[in-house]
Amino acid sequence: MVAAGDADSTGVADRLGIKPDMVVQEIGWDEDVDDNVRAAVEERIGAELLDEDADEVIDVVLLWWRDDDGDLVDDALVDAISPLDENGVIWVLTPKTGRAGHVEPSDISEAAQTAGLAQTSNISVADDWGATRLVRPQSAKAKR
Repeated sequence: MVAAGDADSTGVADRLGIKPDMVVQEIGWDEDVDDNVRAAVEERIGAELLDEDADEVIDVVLLWWRDDDGDLVDDALVDAISPLDENGVIWVLTPKTGRAGHVEPSDISEAAQTAGLAQTSNISVADDWGATRLVRPQSAKAKR
């Protein structure tokens, strides 16, 4: 049974597009986050996740977000964009429908647009958590 769990953990890192040696920052950690997701990412990058105070250029942000965490744009996305590499990705991880703290997909989409990001996909990362992939729009990248 352990092998199946390991395969699923590896699958999570794959689905998130995590590659070895990437710089991954975690924002919004709390006791309810899925430790298997965190462990899979740390195993893949070969390092610990950086915390909210990191000042490095970030490849991927894992943003754990719940309905009562505040304003997604002002309280999280603006801060997550600043250190993000121009080709970086923000994954907004939210509790799934029916779970405490669930965030409506339309709220994430609206926040992404307000922050100048584009929503590209949604995936399941754990029994209780889904993830929404946000990136800088292609046209913004081309103008740089």
